[in-house]
Amino acid sequence: MTPPGALEGGVEPEPRKRPARLYRVRLARAIDYAYFVLATAASIWLAWLLASESFSWGWGLVLFFVLFWALLAYLVLPRLHSILTRIYVPDYFIGRARTSDGLLGDPVNLALLGSQAQLETVMEEAGWVRADPVTLRSSWRIVVATLMRRSYDEAPVSPLLLFGRQQDLAYQQEVLGNPAKRHHVRFWRCPDDWRLPGGERAEWLGAATFDRRVGLSLFTLQVTHKIDANTDIERDHVVSSVSSADPAVRVGLIEDFSTGYHSRNGGGDSIITDGDLPVVDLRGVRARSEFEREADVVQTAADRRPTSIVLGCALLALRVLAGVVFLVVTAAHWDSYVQSFIVDLDGVPHPLLHHVAELGAVITLAFTGAGLLVQVGLIGLIFRGSNWARILAMTLSAIAVIAAAVDYFNGGPQVSLRANLLGLPLDILVLLALSSERSSAWARRIRYLRIERRSARRASRQAG
Repeated sequence: MTPPGALEGGVEPEPRKRPARLYRVRLARAIDYAYFVLATAASIWLAWLLASESFSWGWGLVLFFVLFWALLAYLVLPRLHSILTRIYVPDYFIGRARTSDGLLGDPVNLALLGSQAQLETVMEEAGWVRADPVTLRSSWRIVVATLMRRSYDEAPVSPLLLFGRQQDLAYQQEVLGNPAKRHHVRFWRCPDDWRLPGGERAEWLGAATFDRRVGLSLFTLQVTHKIDANTDIERDHVVSSVSSADPAVRVGLIEDFSTGYHSRNGGGDSIITDGDLPVVDLRGVRARSEFEREADVVQTAADRRPTSIVLGCALLALRVLAGVVFLVVTAAHWDSYVQSFIVDLDGVPHPLLHHVAELGAVITLAFTGAGLLVQVGLIGLIFRGSNWARILAMTLSAIAVIAAAVDYFNGGPQVSLRANLLGLPLDILVLLALSSERSSAWARRIRYLRIERRSARRASRQAG
């Protein structure tokens, strides 16, 4: 009997060779995950150092609590959740979005049929406002608007993931000019030929919830919007608003799409739903021409440069600035700097002592300046989307962090955050920013887009 997979005559087929690109992708992801774990461990160490120094801060104890909370809420806990949820949270569609930390987020309670232009048209007709993307500027603006109770109709909504990516569109309706209270809904475009469990077709999925106030997340302690528990009310509000705005809208219903349940979202807020899934058919809506043009050139969230990349570049620039200040100060106190080398040159004959020390100082500063130029180049490449530059920058920071940790735990020089603010903490923050999932995914995507463009140009030249 011929074994399965064997050719006639007993000749075994050659094993299928995996493409080299697949191995490169797996290697890149393994490197990213290794740095992700290392950055997590380093952030825990940084939190411990901050706590251990807190009692010597005196009047700055309040500042310590603020820094410790920020480090714990925005760096340590999200990283731990990201690692743990990779193990126990299912990586397939279960009717729930996920937070960027991997926690189960808001329930998916809407399905839609129609184009992006039709969706944008009917949402504007229904009085919904397109939310701004999450950037440093928009994030700061919503903080100020919330504290000052100023209206911000286009306030950004936090990113939630479905199909492995952030929402494609987000809309909201502010309540009484207060950005802390708002109706809002996120929409994700479904993959091609994707079907709902049970076989029903959908081109968009949505998650609608109502923000009732601002508070702290139960799981990460971050400042976030707290949602109303009964998400079905917000789901029905979205459906009724678009149905009233355009008579061409048709609504179906998949009853008991999921079992009715009571749970919590990624911020720890209670969720109650009956499990029904409205299917909103927008294919009869006449799309506006401006939305048709916008849909053709829309930039997806995966293509936008993430805030973590911008932050990582800013931190590297801060380190370069510190290096420049060091060079300037050294040049201004050149004799003292040369003298520091003379102390270590006891075995050198006296006539040559000063010359050797001066040569050592010059060589040291030359290497320092060259290193700063390399870092400037890395900043530009990382900002443009270079994956190898991002990995090299993380490698340099990782070496510095590991060396400091080895010295610290072997009884070497004690690390002082106040005295070494632009040293160890900065390297750890660079690691955290550049090793984030958003940073790695964006850098890999940019790389693959460039490879595809080069392949297309090469094919075009050959065809020509």
